[in-house]
Amino acid sequence: MFSKNMSPLETNYNMQNNQHSIALLISSPTFEHELLPQLNSAFMVHAESNVNSLESYLKEQSLFSLPDVILLEVDQDLRCFEFVRMLKANALLKGLVIVLLSKEKKQEVRHLAMQHKVNDLYVSPIPVKDLCERIVFLVKFKLIKPQLADLSQIDYSYKIPTFKRAFDIAVSGSALLILSPLFLVVAAIIAAESRGPVFFKSKRVGTGYRVFDFYKFRSMRTGASAELNNFTELNQYKGEDAAKSVFVKLKNDPRVTKFGQFIRTYSIDELPQLLNVLKGDMSLVGNRPLPLYEAEMLTSNEWTMRFLGPAGLTGLWQVSRRGKADMSERERKRLDNFYAQNHSFWLDLKILMKTLPAAVQKEKV
Repeated sequence: MFSKNMSPLETNYNMQNNQHSIALLISSPTFEHELLPQLNSAFMVHAESNVNSLESYLKEQSLFSLPDVILLEVDQDLRCFEFVRMLKANALLKGLVIVLLSKEKKQEVRHLAMQHKVNDLYVSPIPVKDLCERIVFLVKFKLIKPQLADLSQIDYSYKIPTFKRAFDIAVSGSALLILSPLFLVVAAIIAAESRGPVFFKSKRVGTGYRVFDFYKFRSMRTGASAELNNFTELNQYKGEDAAKSVFVKLKNDPRVTKFGQFIRTYSIDELPQLLNVLKGDMSLVGNRPLPLYEAEMLTSNEWTMRFLGPAGLTGLWQVSRRGKADMSERERKRLDNFYAQNHSFWLDLKILMKTLPAAVQKEKV
């Protein structure tokens, strides 16, 4: 239970120095039995039986006795989201950390969780240790958020070294000129095979979370992006829970056309990104720019490092593990972080030399 004898100053001090002072409010009839023993040993926990009693409890609290985190079970009628909307609309409660617990994996629940901007969603079986670590991180992040807001006022961006930029311009410009006949042939076949634009343009996130238009030859049927949520089970990086995976790369993607599979196998679909390199959106070598839905999930202190190095057409993970079915999400993140911390012109040259053999994929991912 929350301490009633603790002064506001003591509460604030302990919040910053002891995770046991994190106040957690939970309403989860299904998971309470398995969660409460470990939660009670790590946090100050108060449990309520349902959403109505949660609301009543919160109305009785003062500013200094409010919980830091609310653990809320997703009910069958999805009334929990009405409660979340109420929290978000209240000036005093909208800053609370909200974590949802679901008995089963449903796309509708995941979509509503993202729409309501809850902090996390866990699906049964709940990994209790991971949940506790996540709660501590979310609370600490909330405490330093004002400092992060101040830092965001600083105009900082990664600048590609002059020699690296000159090399990018020379190579990408020459490649675009030499490959222009191939571009025309590929474009003609794509147009003949299926309706839709020859080039696929999407928003990607590169260095410093900068968003830009990213170009590829279209290798899928038109409207494929809208179908992505229908094929989460095919995700190469899904691990134990496809719904919580950050990266998305489908095995034997059913949305890919016949010619699209061919140009993907030999990485021909990636060639239009030479234009991105020429424009300065990214470099020849760097960490792969990510789609918005992936980048927004990589905001923890563990993985933001990848965005502090250059974005690139090819990179360390492509030449190391690309196209291998046993590639794990964590392995790819570590390769990205390693490159961001250790990139150099000589490392770039080694990666470029290995790119052509790695470009031909054996796995259909």
